Amino acid sequence: MTTAHDEDPELNSVGVPGRPEEDLDAALALARAGNSEGFATLWRCLHPPLVRYLRVIDDRHAEDVASETWARVLRALGSFRGDSSQFRAWLFTIARRRSVDAARARHRQSTELIDQPNSLERLVPVPAADTEAYDAMLLDRALQLIRQLPPDQAEVVALRIVAGLDVAAVAQLVDKKPGHVRVLCHRGLQRLAQTLTPERFVV
Repeated sequence: MTTAHDEDPELNSVGVPGRPEEDLDAALALARAGNSEGFATLWRCLHPPLVRYLRVIDDRHAEDVASETWARVLRALGSFRGDSSQFRAWLFTIARRRSVDAARARHRQSTELIDQPNSLERLVPVPAADTEAYDAMLLDRALQLIRQLPPDQAEVVALRIVAGLDVAAVAQLVDKKPGHVRVLCHRGLQRLAQTLTPERFVV
């Protein structure tokens, strides 16, 4: 992997794979009007990067937090104003806040025996092909390595590279200046480059 400064146009133009932003704008307009297919399109496009981001900051509870995030989005969607880029930033802001709230709640309940193994079991999807399994393995490895970065670098890299948010949106979300976000992302990518060969790191 080659490292690049955070202002690299390729990094600043990260979009949802296979789904142009104008399609997301159209889906957002439909979803705000109460169209279920519009909401389904938003979910199909943005749920995977949302879960990947949450896996970086809280791997064990990523799916639960993602579900709660979408539930909150659905309730408040009618009052949302903005385009698909702003919606993406709004979605990840809700997810981050929900993750923090959930962690605090778990900390308060840490002395209680609440784990029920049977209820925590999750079905592991079987890949449809060997290539899908290989891609999933690479992605899982990449997320594991990102989680090994210092927490502030890990979150910024996840938001920029995995979630596809721009510098301004990330800066607002994590309450840091854009210049600081650029430095954190650049340092995080440099750390990853020191431990990876190009063919081993795929996001």
